[in-house]
Amino acid sequence: MTIPFTTNDAGALTIGGVPATDLAQQYGTPLYVYDVERIRGAIRAYRTAFDQHNVDYAVSYAAKAFASVAMFQVAAEEQAHLDVVSGGEIATAQKAGFNMANVSFNGNNKSDDELNYALEVGLGTIIVDNDFELVRLAKLAAAKGIKQKILLRIAPAVSAHTHEYIMTGQADSKFGFDVASGQVADAIKKAEAETSLDLLGLHAHIGSQIFEIEGFVAEAEKLVELAAANHFTPRVFDVGGGFGIQYTDDDKPLASNKFIDALVAVIEKGAHANGWDTPAIWIEPGRSIVGAAGTTLYTAGSSKTIPGVRTYQTVDGGMGDNIRPALYQADYQAVVADQATAPATTTVTLAGKYCESGDILIKDAKLPAIKPGDIIALLSTGAYGYSMASLYNRNPRPAVVFAENGKSQEVIRRETWEDLTDHDLDYQG
Repeated sequence: MTIPFTTNDAGALTIGGVPATDLAQQYGTPLYVYDVERIRGAIRAYRTAFDQHNVDYAVSYAAKAFASVAMFQVAAEEQAHLDVVSGGEIATAQKAGFNMANVSFNGNNKSDDELNYALEVGLGTIIVDNDFELVRLAKLAAAKGIKQKILLRIAPAVSAHTHEYIMTGQADSKFGFDVASGQVADAIKKAEAETSLDLLGLHAHIGSQIFEIEGFVAEAEKLVELAAANHFTPRVFDVGGGFGIQYTDDDKPLASNKFIDALVAVIEKGAHANGWDTPAIWIEPGRSIVGAAGTTLYTAGSSKTIPGVRTYQTVDGGMGDNIRPALYQADYQAVVADQATAPATTTVTLAGKYCESGDILIKDAKLPAIKPGDIIALLSTGAYGYSMASLYNRNPRPAVVFAENGKSQEVIRRETWEDLTDHDLDYQG
């Protein structure tokens, strides 16, 4: 296994310097655990890459990957900005004490309530997705006497090499202004004419879990081309996120600077050719900041062997805390926490406890022998686990713990069965 993880002298998995088995015993399972130093390191790597160039930039953490008060506070400590996609994420940023001027608001169907909320709290930039939103935002901002900074999100017709469910930059997408139909040109004209809007530049996002530079280069070239073609001088180009991470031995992610160097080169060249000052370059990494930093701990339960077919090893979580394998066949690797470096002696399919045949976390995982009560750790689960977790089968969502420098703290408490009925009302018929 090439996915990096840390162990103690006994070969047992540690996270942030804390034995995983200790974390499971203290906080229970299923349990999301984040190595905070790995989060910090990922943000710093992007900042260091940009600092090698003479450009303005923002590393905006994409909150959709994992949103919590504590996560936003760590991001702020590391001088990251924040990219949100809902009123709930804005409220979380507020509770975290985040500087709202450093927050951008994405999304293809923002409600009036959400837009008004963003305007009222002084949110820095709203990324306008379509003409319907552009018109509404202009009116809402004018009514409040606000000149709101915006970017226009475009669909650049750049397809990323990734799963179709997480491709977003192709022409046939629900996101952004279409290029070929002239929507982008019209939007630039409208935005520049609105006295309540301050058009900073253009935004695009081509997808997630991308390992090739070529798609990002094509995206940056398209942003330059569109600005130039519409006689628009941009102050910001936001190229989104989507930088891939390692889930299995087959994944080969590139270092942060490889992406940044390529993007800066394209945008600087385009600015020089068009006589612009080099626009600020914004990126929106989410998965690549928290994905590898997260581990999910489960307790092994029953097992079932079907001779000549497979052995199912069940755990006390599953698709309710990690929908990605069922949703788009995402792959993971696992270790037995107290035997993290032991050789594999068995092949099992890790199955969850939910009432769905598709509740499978890993097919044919090669692991040491497992007995009931063992702690099994899924690696690189920090992105889109808790944020996509559900209450299916009325199972409470797990706790989230941050571990750093040999210490741990609960940052989201485990839900209880009582929590599940808090919003239920008696039938009055």
